[in-house]
Amino acid sequence: MKRRHFLGLLGAAGVTMGSGLSAQAASSADVKGLPNANGVLFDATRCIGCRKCEAACNQVNELPKPAKAFDDLTVLDTIRRTDAKTYTIVNKYVPEAGKPPVFRKSQCNHCMEPACASACFVAAFKKTETGAVVYDESVCVGCRYCMVACPFNIPTYEYDKAFTPRVMKCTMCYPRLLEGKLPGCVEACPKEALLYGKRRELINIAWDRIGATPGRYVEHVYGEREMGGTSWLYVAPKPSFAAIGMDENLGTASAPELTSGALAAVPAVAGIWPVLLTGLYAITKRKDKIAEAEKQAAVAAAIATASADAAAKLSEELAKAEVANKRRIEVEVTKALEAAAKAAEEGEDA
Repeated sequence: MKRRHFLGLLGAAGVTMGSGLSAQAASSADVKGLPNANGVLFDATRCIGCRKCEAACNQVNELPKPAKAFDDLTVLDTIRRTDAKTYTIVNKYVPEAGKPPVFRKSQCNHCMEPACASACFVAAFKKTETGAVVYDESVCVGCRYCMVACPFNIPTYEYDKAFTPRVMKCTMCYPRLLEGKLPGCVEACPKEALLYGKRRELINIAWDRIGATPGRYVEHVYGEREMGGTSWLYVAPKPSFAAIGMDENLGTASAPELTSGALAAVPAVAGIWPVLLTGLYAITKRKDKIAEAEKQAAVAAAIATASADAAAKLSEELAKAEVANKRRIEVEVTKALEAAAKAAEEGEDA
Protein backbone atom coordinates (compact mmCIF):
# COMPACT_ATOMS: atom_id res chain seq x y z
CA MET A 1 0.00 0.00 0.00
CA LYS A 2 1.32 3.44 -0.91
CA ARG A 3 1.98 5.89 1.92
CA ARG A 4 -0.48 8.46 0.62
CA HIS A 5 -3.23 5.84 0.30
CA PHE A 6 -2.48 4.60 3.81
CA LEU A 7 -2.65 8.10 5.27
CA GLY A 8 -5.84 8.72 3.33
CA LEU A 9 -7.41 5.67 4.95
CA LEU A 10 -6.29 6.86 8.37
CA GLY A 11 -7.82 10.25 7.63
CA ALA A 12 -11.09 8.65 6.58
CA ALA A 13 -11.11 6.57 9.76
CA GLY A 14 -10.46 9.68 11.83
CA VAL A 15 -13.32 11.59 10.18
CA THR A 16 -15.67 8.71 10.89
CA MET A 17 -14.65 8.33 14.51
CA GLY A 18 -14.14 12.03 15.19
CA SER A 19 -17.54 13.36 14.19
CA GLY A 20 -18.24 16.66 15.88
CA LEU A 21 -14.75 18.06 15.31
CA SER A 22 -14.61 21.33 13.42
CA ALA A 23 -13.10 20.94 9.95
CA GLN A 24 -10.01 23.06 10.48
CA ALA A 25 -6.36 22.40 9.76
CA ALA A 26 -4.73 20.56 12.65
CA SER A 27 -2.17 23.25 13.42
CA SER A 28 -3.22 26.20 11.32
CA ALA A 29 -3.11 28.59 14.26
CA ASP A 30 0.49 27.64 14.98
CA VAL A 31 1.91 27.74 11.47
CA LYS A 32 0.43 30.95 10.08
CA GLY A 33 3.11 32.85 8.19
CA LEU A 34 4.68 35.96 9.64
CA PRO A 35 4.49 39.09 7.45
CA ASN A 36 7.84 40.41 8.76
CA ALA A 37 9.75 37.17 8.32
CA ASN A 38 13.11 37.14 6.61
CA GLY A 39 13.99 35.09 3.56
CA VAL A 40 16.50 34.41 0.81
CA LEU A 41 16.29 35.39 -2.85
CA PHE A 42 18.01 33.03 -5.29
CA ASP A 43 18.81 34.41 -8.74
CA ALA A 44 19.44 31.56 -11.17
CA THR A 45 20.96 33.96 -13.72
CA ARG A 46 23.88 34.58 -11.35
CA CYS A 47 24.56 31.04 -10.13
CA ILE A 48 27.67 29.44 -11.70
CA GLY A 49 27.29 25.98 -10.15
CA CYS A 50 30.47 26.24 -8.08
CA ARG A 51 28.96 24.28 -5.15
CA LYS A 52 30.50 26.62 -2.58
CA CYS A 53 27.06 26.91 -0.98
CA GLU A 54 27.02 23.13 -0.56
CA ALA A 55 30.44 23.18 1.08
CA ALA A 56 29.43 25.99 3.45
CA CYS A 57 26.21 24.19 4.40
CA ASN A 58 28.15 21.01 5.10
CA GLN A 59 30.63 22.85 7.32
CA VAL A 60 28.15 25.02 9.22
CA ASN A 61 25.84 22.10 9.99
CA GLU A 62 28.71 19.68 10.70
CA LEU A 63 27.40 17.14 8.19
CA PRO A 64 29.36 14.10 6.95
CA LYS A 65 31.72 14.78 4.07
CA PRO A 66 30.36 13.65 0.68
CA ALA A 67 31.85 10.82 -1.35
CA LYS A 68 33.09 13.34 -3.93
CA ALA A 69 34.77 16.62 -2.96
CA PHE A 70 32.82 19.86 -3.38
CA ASP A 71 35.20 21.04 -6.07
CA ASP A 72 34.33 17.98 -8.17
CA LEU A 73 31.75 19.43 -10.55
CA THR A 74 31.10 16.13 -12.34
CA VAL A 75 28.33 15.51 -9.82
CA LEU A 76 26.35 18.23 -11.59
CA ASP A 77 25.88 15.87 -14.53
CA THR A 78 23.32 13.95 -12.48
CA ILE A 79 20.14 15.45 -11.04
CA ARG A 80 20.28 15.09 -7.26
CA ARG A 81 18.01 15.80 -4.32
CA THR A 82 18.63 16.59 -0.68
CA ASP A 83 19.00 13.76 1.80
CA ALA A 84 19.61 13.17 5.50
CA LYS A 85 23.28 14.13 5.14
CA THR A 86 22.89 16.90 2.54
CA TYR A 87 20.69 19.90 3.28
CA THR A 88 21.26 21.71 -0.01
CA ILE A 89 22.29 20.74 -3.53
CA VAL A 90 22.93 22.48 -6.83
CA ASN A 91 21.66 20.92 -10.05
CA LYS A 92 22.51 21.76 -13.66
CA TYR A 93 19.90 22.16 -16.39
CA VAL A 94 20.08 22.89 -20.11
CA PRO A 95 16.75 24.59 -20.88
CA GLU A 96 17.62 25.25 -24.52
CA ALA A 97 19.96 23.25 -26.74
CA GLY A 98 23.10 25.09 -27.72
CA LYS A 99 22.83 27.59 -24.90
CA PRO A 100 24.77 27.69 -21.59
CA PRO A 101 23.41 25.61 -18.70
CA VAL A 102 21.41 27.10 -15.86
CA PHE A 103 22.03 26.11 -12.26
CA ARG A 104 19.51 25.93 -9.44
CA LYS A 105 20.06 25.54 -5.71
CA SER A 106 17.56 23.37 -3.82
CA GLN A 107 16.85 23.24 -0.08
CA CYS A 108 13.89 23.67 2.26
CA ASN A 109 11.82 26.61 1.00
CA HIS A 110 10.66 27.55 4.52
CA CYS A 111 7.01 28.04 3.63
CA MET A 112 5.08 30.86 5.26
CA GLU A 113 2.48 28.30 6.32
CA PRO A 114 4.51 25.06 6.22
CA ALA A 115 2.89 21.84 5.12
CA CYS A 116 5.24 19.92 7.42
CA ALA A 117 4.04 21.88 10.46
CA SER A 118 0.41 21.57 9.39
CA ALA A 119 0.72 17.80 9.03
CA CYS A 120 2.64 17.26 12.28
CA PHE A 121 0.27 16.40 15.16
CA VAL A 122 2.99 16.74 17.81
CA ALA A 123 4.18 20.20 16.65
CA ALA A 124 7.72 19.08 15.88
CA PHE A 125 7.93 21.79 13.19
CA LYS A 126 7.59 25.50 13.81
CA LYS A 127 7.74 28.65 11.68
CA THR A 128 9.90 31.23 13.45
CA GLU A 129 10.10 35.02 13.24
CA THR A 130 13.44 34.68 11.44
CA GLY A 131 11.64 33.04 8.54
CA ALA A 132 13.19 29.64 9.25
CA VAL A 133 11.10 26.53 9.75
CA VAL A 134 12.75 24.59 12.56
CA TYR A 135 12.38 21.04 13.84
CA ASP A 136 12.30 19.69 17.41
CA GLU A 137 13.55 16.12 17.38
CA SER A 138 12.70 15.64 21.06
CA VAL A 139 8.94 15.49 20.34
CA CYS A 140 9.04 13.80 16.93
CA VAL A 141 7.35 10.38 16.86
CA GLY A 142 8.76 9.37 13.48
CA CYS A 143 5.41 9.22 11.66
CA ARG A 144 6.95 11.04 8.66
CA TYR A 145 3.67 12.77 7.74
CA CYS A 146 5.86 15.82 7.08
CA MET A 147 7.66 13.97 4.29
CA VAL A 148 4.37 13.07 2.63
CA ALA A 149 2.93 16.56 3.07
CA CYS A 150 5.86 18.63 1.73
CA PRO A 151 5.02 19.81 -1.80
CA PHE A 152 8.72 20.32 -2.54
CA ASN A 153 9.83 16.81 -1.51
CA ILE A 154 12.45 18.12 0.92
CA PRO A 155 12.37 16.44 4.38
CA THR A 156 14.33 13.20 4.58
CA TYR A 157 14.71 10.54 7.26
CA GLU A 158 17.70 8.95 8.96
CA TYR A 159 16.84 5.39 8.05
CA ASP A 160 20.36 4.29 8.97
CA LYS A 161 19.81 5.18 12.64
CA ALA A 162 17.74 2.44 14.23
CA PHE A 163 17.24 3.99 17.68
CA THR A 164 17.42 7.77 17.22
CA PRO A 165 16.30 8.60 13.66
CA ARG A 166 15.47 12.22 12.84
CA VAL A 167 13.77 14.11 10.04
CA MET A 168 16.50 16.15 8.35
CA LYS A 169 16.29 19.35 6.30
CA CYS A 170 17.76 22.83 5.87
CA THR A 171 17.20 25.08 8.89
CA MET A 172 18.19 28.31 7.09
CA CYS A 173 21.10 28.19 9.56
CA TYR A 174 18.70 29.16 12.36
CA PRO A 175 21.38 29.16 15.11
CA ARG A 176 23.45 31.60 13.00
CA LEU A 177 20.44 33.83 12.43
CA LEU A 178 19.94 34.10 16.20
CA GLU A 179 23.55 35.30 16.42
CA GLY A 180 22.95 37.94 13.75
CA LYS A 181 24.92 36.04 11.10
CA LEU A 182 23.97 35.17 7.52
CA PRO A 183 23.01 31.65 6.47
CA GLY A 184 26.18 29.76 5.55
CA CYS A 185 25.27 29.37 1.88
CA VAL A 186 24.46 33.07 1.47
CA GLU A 187 27.75 34.11 3.03
CA ALA A 188 29.77 31.72 0.84
CA CYS A 189 28.25 32.57 -2.56
CA PRO A 190 30.91 34.33 -4.68
CA LYS A 191 28.44 35.70 -7.24
CA GLU A 192 25.74 37.07 -4.94
CA ALA A 193 23.25 34.64 -6.39
CA LEU A 194 21.83 34.46 -2.85
CA LEU A 195 20.50 37.51 -1.01
CA TYR A 196 19.21 37.43 2.59
CA GLY A 197 16.84 40.02 4.05
CA LYS A 198 13.23 40.88 4.80
CA ARG A 199 10.98 38.81 2.59
CA ARG A 200 8.81 41.72 1.49
CA GLU A 201 11.93 43.67 0.48
CA LEU A 202 13.34 40.69 -1.40
CA ILE A 203 10.13 40.46 -3.42
CA ASN A 204 10.53 44.11 -4.44
CA ILE A 205 14.16 43.49 -5.41
CA ALA A 206 13.15 40.48 -7.46
CA TRP A 207 10.53 42.44 -9.41
CA ASP A 208 12.99 45.29 -9.92
CA ARG A 209 15.46 42.88 -11.53
CA ILE A 210 12.74 41.46 -13.75
CA GLY A 211 11.64 44.92 -14.85
CA ALA A 212 15.19 46.21 -15.38
CA THR A 213 16.07 43.59 -17.99
CA PRO A 214 12.99 42.85 -20.11
CA GLY A 215 13.13 39.49 -21.85
CA ARG A 216 15.79 38.03 -19.60
CA TYR A 217 13.76 36.73 -16.65
CA VAL A 218 10.57 34.73 -16.38
CA GLU A 219 8.04 37.35 -15.32
CA HIS A 220 7.27 35.68 -12.04
CA VAL A 221 8.81 35.51 -8.57
CA TYR A 222 8.60 31.86 -7.55
CA GLY A 223 7.65 31.55 -3.90
CA GLU A 224 5.83 34.88 -3.67
CA ARG A 225 2.50 33.06 -3.72
CA GLU A 226 3.20 29.36 -4.31
CA MET A 227 1.61 27.26 -1.54
CA GLY A 228 0.69 30.45 0.31
CA GLY A 229 4.19 31.86 -0.13
CA THR A 230 7.67 30.76 0.91
CA SER A 231 10.60 32.47 2.59
CA TRP A 232 12.91 31.17 -0.13
CA LEU A 233 12.25 33.09 -3.34
CA TYR A 234 13.46 32.47 -6.91
CA VAL A 235 13.92 34.38 -10.14
CA ALA A 236 15.03 32.51 -13.23
CA PRO A 237 15.90 33.12 -16.87
CA LYS A 238 13.43 32.31 -19.59
CA PRO A 239 11.87 30.08 -20.83
CA SER A 240 10.34 28.84 -17.55
CA PHE A 241 10.82 27.61 -14.02
CA ALA A 242 9.81 24.15 -15.20
CA ALA A 243 12.92 24.15 -17.39
CA ILE A 244 15.04 24.15 -14.24
CA GLY A 245 13.06 21.42 -12.51
CA MET A 246 10.53 23.50 -10.56
CA ASP A 247 6.84 22.66 -10.22
CA GLU A 248 4.75 25.46 -11.71
CA ASN A 249 1.41 23.84 -10.84
CA LEU A 250 1.35 24.06 -7.05
CA GLY A 251 -1.21 26.86 -6.90
CA THR A 252 -1.40 29.63 -4.31
CA ALA A 253 -3.40 27.95 -1.56
CA SER A 254 -1.41 27.17 1.59
CA ALA A 255 -1.13 23.68 3.00
CA PRO A 256 -3.61 24.32 5.85
CA GLU A 257 -6.19 25.49 3.31
CA LEU A 258 -5.69 22.43 1.13
CA THR A 259 -5.68 19.94 4.00
CA SER A 260 -8.25 21.46 6.36
CA GLY A 261 -10.72 18.62 5.83
CA ALA A 262 -8.26 15.76 5.98
CA LEU A 263 -6.23 17.16 8.88
CA ALA A 264 -9.36 17.57 10.98
CA ALA A 265 -9.01 13.83 11.50
CA VAL A 266 -5.52 14.04 12.99
CA PRO A 267 -6.58 14.81 16.60
CA ALA A 268 -9.09 11.95 16.47
CA VAL A 269 -6.53 9.58 15.01
CA ALA A 270 -3.98 10.69 17.59
CA GLY A 271 -6.48 10.03 20.38
CA ILE A 272 -7.61 6.69 19.03
CA TRP A 273 -4.11 5.49 18.21
CA PRO A 274 -3.28 4.33 21.80
CA VAL A 275 -6.61 2.49 21.97
CA LEU A 276 -5.91 0.85 18.62
CA LEU A 277 -2.43 -0.17 19.71
CA THR A 278 -3.77 -1.50 23.04
CA GLY A 279 -6.35 -3.56 21.18
CA LEU A 280 -3.76 -4.94 18.81
CA TYR A 281 -1.53 -5.77 21.80
CA ALA A 282 -4.40 -7.58 23.56
CA ILE A 283 -5.19 -9.57 20.42
CA THR A 284 -1.55 -10.48 20.01
CA LYS A 285 -1.26 -11.55 23.64
CA ARG A 286 -4.43 -13.62 23.33
CA LYS A 287 -3.00 -15.32 20.28
CA ASP A 288 0.21 -15.90 22.20
CA LYS A 289 -1.73 -17.46 25.11
CA ILE A 290 -3.67 -19.72 22.77
CA ALA A 291 -0.48 -20.68 20.98
CA GLU A 292 1.21 -21.38 24.33
CA ALA A 293 -1.71 -23.53 25.50
CA GLU A 294 -1.68 -25.45 22.23
CA LYS A 295 2.07 -25.91 22.53
CA GLN A 296 1.78 -27.21 26.11
CA ALA A 297 -1.01 -29.60 25.09
CA ALA A 298 1.10 -30.87 22.21
CA VAL A 299 4.08 -31.36 24.52
CA ALA A 300 1.94 -33.21 27.07
CA ALA A 301 0.52 -35.43 24.36
CA ALA A 302 3.99 -36.14 23.04
CA ILE A 303 5.25 -36.98 26.52
CA ALA A 304 2.27 -39.29 27.13
CA THR A 305 2.83 -41.03 23.82
CA ALA A 306 6.53 -41.38 24.50
CA SER A 307 5.83 -42.71 28.01
CA ALA A 308 3.36 -45.27 26.69
CA ASP A 309 5.80 -46.37 24.01
CA ALA A 310 8.57 -46.64 26.59
CA ALA A 311 6.38 -48.67 28.95
CA ALA A 312 5.37 -51.03 26.16
CA LYS A 313 8.98 -51.41 25.08
CA LEU A 314 10.07 -52.09 28.65
CA SER A 315 7.34 -54.67 29.13
CA GLU A 316 8.34 -56.31 25.88
CA GLU A 317 11.99 -56.36 26.89
CA LEU A 318 11.13 -57.74 30.34
CA ALA A 319 9.05 -60.45 28.74
CA LYS A 320 11.89 -61.33 26.45
CA ALA A 321 14.28 -61.32 29.39
CA GLU A 322 11.99 -63.58 31.36
CA VAL A 323 11.79 -66.09 28.51
CA ALA A 324 15.54 -65.98 28.10
CA ASN A 325 16.06 -66.51 31.83
CA LYS A 326 13.68 -69.48 31.81
CA ARG A 327 15.57 -70.97 28.95
CA ARG A 328 18.91 -70.45 30.71
CA ILE A 329 17.53 -72.09 33.84
CA GLU A 330 16.20 -75.01 31.83
CA VAL A 331 19.58 -75.41 30.15
CA GLU A 332 21.39 -75.29 33.47
CA VAL A 333 18.98 -77.82 35.04
CA THR A 334 19.35 -80.08 32.05
CA LYS A 335 23.11 -79.84 32.29
CA ALA A 336 22.99 -80.58 36.02
CA LEU A 337 20.73 -83.59 35.55
CA GLU A 338 22.92 -84.92 32.76
CA ALA A 339 26.02 -84.47 34.96
CA ALA A 340 24.33 -86.25 37.89
CA ALA A 341 23.22 -89.12 35.69
CA LYS A 342 26.71 -89.45 34.29
CA ALA A 343 28.22 -89.49 37.75
CA ALA A 344 25.78 -92.16 38.87
CA GLU A 345 26.67 -94.33 35.92
CA GLU A 346 30.37 -94.01 36.65
CA GLY A 347 29.76 -94.96 40.27
CA GLU A 348 27.92 -98.09 39.32
CA ASP A 349 30.70 -99.13 36.94
CA ALA A 350 33.21 -98.76 39.71
